[in-house]
Amino acid sequence: MSKAEYKKIVLAYSGGLDTSIIIPWLKENYNNPEIIAVSGNVGQADELEGLEEKAIKTGASKLYVLDLTDTYVDDYIIPTMKAGAVYEDYLLGTSHARPCIAKGLVDIAIKENADAICHGCTGKGNDQVRFEIAIKHFAPEMPIIAPWREWDIKSREEEIEYAEAHNIPLKISRETNYSKDKNLWHLSHEGLDLEDTGNEPTYEKKGFLEMGVSPIDAPDKPTYVTIDFEKGIPVALNDEKMSAKNIILKLNELGGKNGIGIIDIVENRLVGMKCRGVYETPGGTILYKAHEALESLCLDKDTMHEKQRLSITFAELVYNGKWFSPLREALSAFVDKTQETVTGKVKLKLYKGNIIKAGVWSDYSLYSEEIATFGESDYDQTDATGFINLFGLPDKVKAMVDKKAK
Repeated sequence: MSKAEYKKIVLAYSGGLDTSIIIPWLKENYNNPEIIAVSGNVGQADELEGLEEKAIKTGASKLYVLDLTDTYVDDYIIPTMKAGAVYEDYLLGTSHARPCIAKGLVDIAIKENADAICHGCTGKGNDQVRFEIAIKHFAPEMPIIAPWREWDIKSREEEIEYAEAHNIPLKISRETNYSKDKNLWHLSHEGLDLEDTGNEPTYEKKGFLEMGVSPIDAPDKPTYVTIDFEKGIPVALNDEKMSAKNIILKLNELGGKNGIGIIDIVENRLVGMKCRGVYETPGGTILYKAHEALESLCLDKDTMHEKQRLSITFAELVYNGKWFSPLREALSAFVDKTQETVTGKVKLKLYKGNIIKAGVWSDYSLYSEEIATFGESDYDQTDATGFINLFGLPDKVKAMVDKKAK
């Protein structure tokens, strides 16, 4: 289709800098099509305030706000957490939100009989891949418009100038122009002073951290939390039954107050470049730690080690936008099998950015105090002699051959 033929375009709309200027840009460059803005609510909270008014004021005909919070937690976050999937210390907060939002975009595009779907991802980032692969999964024939790969704008500074020229209100200034992504799982910060890897992040500066405080500013008294799991899924916090979503939200509050879950990393992007970012994931960091502690009791060695190896593959699939791939689905089936006995309670101590284990209990625990004790037990230590002889036999034979050869 030529640009003049697009009559109706669905736009992934956050109200941030990129998508704010895309609406008038599409109007100017695509023969004034109808723009339907779609915002996927994955827990970005205050960022949704005033969004409809802003979208319509800048040229959209309507705004859909899709409540995806429960779906995001239950179908994306929890499966990834159960897998123990971590990409280079990053807990994948943006990565698994994008396919969730993309599915919602396709649903609206089909409902509205749209001619195309548009997103505001840059040509340098991972999100363009995540959005577009998910869109192709559900609507393989749907045209996709990516303005950053078309327009003459070269920087966020020029985006601000465009917004000012078109009287588009912004919540940021040139001094606070970090590229951010926020949802109920995390908040990312990129750009500005963070682009120089020699600069220390301004954790103690008011307004930089949004989900918590620097460990320096955390209380001097620790906070204890207990988390109950059933088959790897969190079901209770401090002995109170609640949904996984509400557990994450409460852990965000408790973890944030104690300076938990702040990382500064240089990661390898899918598109080939390295990128420096600061991530806040207070509740998620606690949840991963608790789940890992419970698995240490409930999984046998072979299963645990294989799961740890496959967790890297799982993380790379999520990071690279392959959420809906057959391999990711197959790995999730494997993970679900491993979680059948991951049921129990974990107690953690939160203190100035640290998460300290304070107790783990499970009826499925494979740990036997009677066997492992340094005290008297029924374990026959003489059994070790035959075991070592057989286990070390290849090494012994090799040494004998080497000695004879010399």
